[in-house]
Amino acid sequence: MPASSNDGRINLEQQRKRAKDLLRQLKAETNPSTPPTLAHAQWLTARELGFSSWPKLKAHVDAIDFAARHPGFEASDEANTGHWRCGNDIAHSLQLAGFRGAFHMLADPLCMGPVQDVAPQPYRALRSAFISQTFDVPLADALQRTQDEYNALAQLAGPGHNVLWCEADAYDQLFLIRALAGLPKVPERLELIEVRQVPGVQRFIGIGQLAPDLLAWLWPQRRPVDAAMLALARQAWQSYCAPSPLALADLAREDHLALPLLAPALRRQLQELPGIADGLSLTERLGLRYIHEVGEVTIGQVFAELMSRREPLPYLGDLMFHALLRPLIDARQPLLVEDSPQLPWPHRPVRLTALGERVLASQAYWPDHSDRERWVGGVAIRPGQAHWAIDAQGAPLWRPAPPQPL
Repeated sequence: MPASSNDGRINLEQQRKRAKDLLRQLKAETNPSTPPTLAHAQWLTARELGFSSWPKLKAHVDAIDFAARHPGFEASDEANTGHWRCGNDIAHSLQLAGFRGAFHMLADPLCMGPVQDVAPQPYRALRSAFISQTFDVPLADALQRTQDEYNALAQLAGPGHNVLWCEADAYDQLFLIRALAGLPKVPERLELIEVRQVPGVQRFIGIGQLAPDLLAWLWPQRRPVDAAMLALARQAWQSYCAPSPLALADLAREDHLALPLLAPALRRQLQELPGIADGLSLTERLGLRYIHEVGEVTIGQVFAELMSRREPLPYLGDLMFHALLRPLIDARQPLLVEDSPQLPWPHRPVRLTALGERVLASQAYWPDHSDRERWVGGVAIRPGQAHWAIDAQGAPLWRPAPPQPL
């Protein structure tokens, strides 16, 4: 019987049965002179789910049940609240949980492509061009959506009640600092819900995986946005947009009380810089390593493996992962061969080329063979040019340009 679920729901009766089954197992394996007790088995069951005691497990289940029955118990004005997210993954679940406020999103994937601290219109043009080219969206459509989303973001500075829903990954944390850095002062009624993990969920990837009941449970855990959060967000945003990653690395070295989930996300985002030995981002390296281990495999299976097991801080959607993989497939000197292009991309098999094997073994350096520029925030990695890289300890290093052939 599974110990945990993916959506955060915990069935107390199921856990009681698990504890009784465990007790029978312990009695069969333990010295009869010191027989185990049901309380001990329940404690072990609770610990496996991430709780320090059985009563705390039961209290958590009771709190979720109460929230599910009374979604408005802590939110008398919730119908007038704006809910903000970096995607639309919880929009329907909020409705199912009983929330009636307006839903807004800023879907700009700030963890990909060029991000620079420039005036609003050049910034929106820059991001729209990247989104259009990367995700095959007509430029006019990308620009319109970008304009709409960033114009709506100005509502955060107003007098209304707004709540930001975020988790611990780079996609969400970059959305958070972008939203806060643009505020001229602390709004009167802006609050934040941040989630690192959820009891009972062994592999927490994001709020979108949670059952509607869990959103109602999260609601009373929100906290007001304050001046310290704004100051840190402005510093982090400027560092992320800078052409050098040194200031960002300094911020990422220490955790910050104002935004406790920010530093780990920044540390993970810095790992998208080329590794000093192979020139691969961590995402690229994890994907190639899996393909090397299993042989030919579909792109969808690679994505599923990374999200379910290998990615230390999952932040990518499926389309984002596919976009990151394309330069490895489409280059003049590719690292991957893609078969069956007539199939939808998740079903297309891929396998390593000889160069892919060499790069993965650190016998070749990927940017020396790539023909596309790549960005991590404001840091550009251009083929054949000197660029910033990252060492095994997460420290940025400047890598000189490769020698030119005579």
